[in-house]
This record gives sequence, structure tokens and C-alpha cells, in this order.
Amino acid sequence: MNNQLIVLAPIAGVIALLFAYFLSNKISKADAGNERMKEISSYIHEGAMAFLTREYKTLSIFIIVVFIVLVLFIDWKTAVCFLFGALFSILAGFFGMQVATKANVRTAQAATKGQNKALEIAFSGGAVMGMSVVGLGLLGLGVLYLIFQDSNIVTGFGLGASSIALFARVGGGIYTKAADVGADLVGKVEAGIPEDDPRNPAVIADNVGDNVGDVAGMGADLFESYVGSIISSLTLGAVLFKSGEGIIFPLVLAAVGIISSIIGSLFVKGDENSNPQKALKNGTYVSSVLILIASFILSKSIFGNLKAFWAIAAGLIVGVIIGQLTEMYTSADFRHVKKIAKQSETGPATNIISGLSVGMYSTVLPIVFISVAVLLSFFIMGGYSNATMGLYGIALAALGMLSTTGMTVAVDAYGPIADNAGGIAEMSGLPKEVRKITDTLDSVGNTTAAIGKGFAIGSAALTALALFASYSQAVGIQKIDLLNPITLVGVLLGGVLPYFFGALSMEAVGKAANHMIEEVRRQFREIPGLMEGKATPDYKTCVDISTQAALKEMVLPGVLAVVVPILVGLLLGAEALGGLIAGAVVSGVLVAILMANSGGAWDNAKKFIETGEHGGKGSFAHKAAVVGDTVGDPFKDTAGPSMNILIKLMTIVALVFAPLFVKYGGMLLNMLK
Repeated sequence: MNNQLIVLAPIAGVIALLFAYFLSNKISKADAGNERMKEISSYIHEGAMAFLTREYKTLSIFIIVVFIVLVLFIDWKTAVCFLFGALFSILAGFFGMQVATKANVRTAQAATKGQNKALEIAFSGGAVMGMSVVGLGLLGLGVLYLIFQDSNIVTGFGLGASSIALFARVGGGIYTKAADVGADLVGKVEAGIPEDDPRNPAVIADNVGDNVGDVAGMGADLFESYVGSIISSLTLGAVLFKSGEGIIFPLVLAAVGIISSIIGSLFVKGDENSNPQKALKNGTYVSSVLILIASFILSKSIFGNLKAFWAIAAGLIVGVIIGQLTEMYTSADFRHVKKIAKQSETGPATNIISGLSVGMYSTVLPIVFISVAVLLSFFIMGGYSNATMGLYGIALAALGMLSTTGMTVAVDAYGPIADNAGGIAEMSGLPKEVRKITDTLDSVGNTTAAIGKGFAIGSAALTALALFASYSQAVGIQKIDLLNPITLVGVLLGGVLPYFFGALSMEAVGKAANHMIEEVRRQFREIPGLMEGKATPDYKTCVDISTQAALKEMVLPGVLAVVVPILVGLLLGAEALGGLIAGAVVSGVLVAILMANSGGAWDNAKKFIETGEHGGKGSFAHKAAVVGDTVGDPFKDTAGPSMNILIKLMTIVALVFAPLFVKYGGMLLNMLK
């Protein structure tokens, strides 16, 4: 095998990290504003880093336990890869959080000079997260593959990444939404004070939550998506191409994807009067075009044909289409969000009904286009005459969809930085013109976050299918027989898991939010002069409520995702586990799209009303929209985005532990026989 080409992967990873370091230094040198702004920013930074430290300490127990299990039952090499996958996922979140909590206050200060300067700082902060994700992901995978030369072993890296991602998404989501719900319902609805008002005791916890949920959690989410798409290509490519082409192509393409994302980020420039969304799209389109050109050249030179190019193109184009569809259902520029805003005039009930219907509608077209990507990539590469090659095509489509992850994460992480900047501007008493700029950036950020989730969900379906194909190869399953009652039981169990998982996440947010609401009410009631602005709220207690709830409630959903596939495989056998994964992929993808898009639409309907439509801030329609947005918060930021991690984590658990199922699977069935 030509290892010289594979070396390009870790080299590109290092380039991404160096670019992230350059951007971080650039942000650090920017003006952080007045003393009040620096004080508020320090509260947010300290709260975010304190939570992250406690979260990682909690996760260290899980990491040690799984590491020991892998050493004892699989092999030490896979265990080492798992350890590095978990560690690099943690580092990606840590680096992104450090810079995001510096960029927020500098974005607010930059907004005093104009929209374009604020966009530049916020996007640079997001780009640090994006480059950290792809840099650490490709560096880790590339080095481990060069060391072990075995794609089955590096699946452990994916297991580590997926495990940490699930805990980070659920824990961060519970934290941020408990604070957000408490701050909104008591502050905006009951007390009638503006969003991010410094009199609100939950306001610091809310801004901390933007970082732990939407920066660190989202970063870990797309880190595992990115790594999973590469691993699915490697495992199938190793089976198909004994001379190494199937390994070289995805690693080199991922390396080119990093360079394309860096170049694309340089095109994110706007002017004072333009929509920031246009500038962000420019970067995405440039990155995508560069990847298409590179994949054309690589496909011809490595495989001697253009089949791999067409598979990559199918995934990438469908990814962009899903992004556009997500924008159509979640942006206030389109009729769906405007319809929800209009329905808010008759109260919270009609707002919620309208939002749910938009979320349900929004599942149809993405599924159609995901299906198109599956069929095109499968039949272009091999079809029924060479099904394994066709499945490799599906893996390449997933890789194509995530080839510009550096840019996708940058655009996504920009949103919470802009949101924080608005909060700091409000709490610091900056002029209304500044808050208007940060609100514009934040509104675009809600849409970009929804687009990022759309990419993650679409790629999850394709990656899970490819990993499932690798699992079937590992355990020797040729087909899934739905007429077999054992398999059907697996499908049913898999179908219900995302609902059970979502219920646990939503309930956790509800319980934590309840504590937060009571605490905020207590402080408004018992602290003299708080509502008059003559006293300082107890921010620390609210931060502690979110922290403790998140750390406590994230454990069960995360452990379930690992334990359930192992139990099903051992008790009911490899085919039942195949059914479990199939059921989970179908229901998980649908639930994820519904939740992400409903939540995004509710949020932007509220912001649309706040521009002055349907009575503006403080109107009956606005209060109804706040309720809808509050329902949507755990939808779009806790339960929804966790679904795509859930289905990939279960699939990669099945793949890593496949040797156990071959040897010991179906113990319960054997006893019944």
C-alpha cells in the first residue's frame, strides 16, 4: 500500500490545528470592550469551563470501564484506539469552548463598529471549533491507521468519539435548555423583562448553556459524525480493495476537505447592509465546489474511473439540498415560520400545533433525497451485481456529505457565539443599535445551527447504513429476514429506542427547568430591589442547578446506547441486533428531523415577531411564541440532535463487539431451544 499518500491525512490534520491556533490568536488580540463586558464574559467563561471539567471527570469513569472491557473481551489495540477517540473528542470540545467564550465578548464589542466586523469575529470563533474537529479527527485516525494498519482496529476510535459525543450532547443539551426555559418562562413571560436582562438570575446559566450545549456538545456531535463517515469507508474499502485504494481514497479526500474548508472560510465576507447568511453560504459553496473538483481528480487517478466521484457528488449535493430544505422550514424568510408566527396570534396551543405540523412536513423531502443519495451511490458503484461495492458507494456518499465538516461546524458554532454576544450587549447596557446587529447575527445563527443538524442527520443515516454493512460482513449476515420473529422483535425494539431515549432527555430538561423556574421566582420574590435593578441576582445558584441536573441525567441515556446493543446481540443473536439497528435508524432519523426543524421554526417564529410583526415584543402573539420556543428548546438542542449520535453509536458498538456476538450470540435463544 502507498503509505506516502495516507500520510497526507495526519498532515492535513496538523494544518487544520495550526489554522485554528492562528484564528485563536487573532481573536485574543481583538478588543474585549469595557470592564462590565469583561466581567460578564468572565462569568460565562468560568461557568462553561467549570461544567466541562466536571463533565469530563464524570466521563472518565465510563472511559476507564469501557477501556477495560475492550482489553478483556476484544483486544488491547482496539481499546487504545477507543481511548484516543474519547480523548480527541474531549480536546475538540475543550479547544472550541475556550475560544468561543473569548469570541463572544469580542463579537459584542465589534458590533459597536458594525455588522461586518462582528460577523468576522463570531465566524472566526466558530472556525476554531470546526478546525479542531476535523484536525483532531483526521490526525487521530490517520496516525492510528499508520500504526496498526487495520481498519477493524481503528473502529475503536469511532466508538470513543461516539460515546463522548452522546454524553456531551445530552449533558450539554440538558444544561442549556434547563437554563433557557427557566430564564424565558419566568423572565420574559411572567416578569415581562427583556431576554438576557441582567436582573434575571438564570441569564448567566443560559449564556453558559449556549457554549456547553451548542459549541462543545455540537462539536463532539460532528466530530463523531466526521470520524464515523471515514471509518465506514475504511472498513468496507479494506474488504474490497486488497491493494489499498479503498483506504487511500477516503483518507486523502478527507485531507483535501480540510484544505477546502480553510479556503472556503476565507470567502466568508459581507458588508454592512447584506444578510450575513449570504456570506456564510459563500464559504459553504466554495468548499463544496473545491471538494467536487478534488474528488473528480482523485477518483480518476486512484480508481481509474469516475464512480467514486459520482458517489461523493451524490452525498455532497444531497447534503447541500438538505441544508437548503432545513433553511426553508426554519428560516423566517420562508412561509413556514411566518405561518407559525401568524398562528401565535390565537395563543400557545395553535403555535405549538403549527410548529409540530411544520416539523412533520419537514421529514418528507429530506428522506426522499437521502433515499436518492442511497440509490445513486449504491447503483453507481456496484448495484446488486456487486452489493459490497454498492455499500462502499453509500459510505462514500456519507463521506461526501461530511467532507466539508470544517466549514459546516464553523458556520454552526458561529451561532451560539453571536447569541452570547447579544446577551453580553444587553447585560452591559450597550446601545440598541449593537443589540440589533447581534440579533441579526443570532437569527441567522439559528438557521445555520438547524442546517448543521440537517447535515448531521442526513450523514447519520448514510453512515449508519455503511457501518451496518460492515457489521453484517463481520458477523456473516447475508440478509435480514423480517419474517423471522426474532428479527422482527429486534426491529421493534430498535424502533422504540429513539422515543425512549428522547423521553429520558425531555424529562430531564423538564425536571431541571422546574428547579430553575422555582429558583428564579424565589429570587425575584425574596431579593429586595432585584426587579428595580438595585440588587444583583445570585447567578451561581442557577449555574449549579443546571450543572448538577446535566451531570446526573446524562448518565442513563448514554449508558443505554452502549448496553442495549450488546445485550440484544448476546441474548437474541446477531440477526436480532441487525433488526435493532435497522429499526433505530428509521425511527431515529425521522424523530431527529422532526425535533430539529420544529424547534428551529418555533425559535425563529418568536424572533420574527420580535422584529415588530404581529404586535412585536410583549404582545399576546409574542408570549404565545415564547411558549412554543420553550417547547422547541429541548426538541432542537437536547433530544433531537442526540438521535443521530444514538443510531451511529449503536451501530459502531455492534461492529466493535461483533466477535463476541459470533462466539456467544443468542444465549437466550439457545436456552429456550
